[in-house]
Amino acid sequence: MASLRDIRKRIRSVKNTRQITKAMKMVSAAKLRKAQDNVIAARPYAQTLDAVMSALISRSEPGSVTHPLLTRRDEVKKVELVVVTSDRGLAGGFNSNITRKALKFLSENKQLDISITTVGRKGGEFLRGKGYTIRKDWPGLLGKLSYASAEQVATELTGRFLSGEVDAVHFLFNEFVSAISQVPHLIQLLPFEPKAADGKQGGSEYAYEPTPQAVLERLVPQAVNVKVYRGLLESYAAEHAARMAAMENATKNAGEMIGTLTLFYNRTRQALITKELMEIVSGAEALKG
Repeated sequence: MASLRDIRKRIRSVKNTRQITKAMKMVSAAKLRKAQDNVIAARPYAQTLDAVMSALISRSEPGSVTHPLLTRRDEVKKVELVVVTSDRGLAGGFNSNITRKALKFLSENKQLDISITTVGRKGGEFLRGKGYTIRKDWPGLLGKLSYASAEQVATELTGRFLSGEVDAVHFLFNEFVSAISQVPHLIQLLPFEPKAADGKQGGSEYAYEPTPQAVLERLVPQAVNVKVYRGLLESYAAEHAARMAAMENATKNAGEMIGTLTLFYNRTRQALITKELMEIVSGAEALKG
């Protein structure tokens, strides 16, 4: 049977853990509010940008407007997979959902020459542990995320695509749905495929100055940057939502464990007192005899 000292020590340990998880939950909740606002603000711009390019391409004469980032390769042999995870753990299934989807993509496309770029330490550590080589790593980027840092990632990837080092780039991240829901999302980043946001925007009339081709040349690289930035924003918000939920569950479980240990402590203490009383009574009876 565990001693009372051991039980008290365990209760103190769990209480300390509960304080830590409660504090982590509050920090993630505060960061989530700002991250969620950034995601919501970024979505309309990205969708409208896609709609403008989609309308430009669809209403132009075939072949009259082109861009290298829109051009599909005749044969896809070399692919870049960008995996976005967090730099820290304690976020529930946030990282495992992404790494599981990454492994599935890698196993289903073994015939391709796949190079891997990771954003966030957890993805790189996991994939290296599985024997994969990480071509490019961007640790700590999400913690100081800005449009400029996202543009650096996008520029590096578009450079590899334009030089012919890769024939396609796929982008894997957690899409923020709500505070309790994050969905792993795999998209094709390059060659870029603009999509109309909805029927209303897709049917709008646009005037292009100086020419549709000049507009497209300016918009396509920007649209790639925005897509990377939005994906990183989605992942950052999803990370804090997942961590907030995980820490809330951990805090609740710690409270339940404290209650169980306290009950066990009281029962053990009662049993020891009863045992001592019985020993005293037995001793007294023996003296009478």
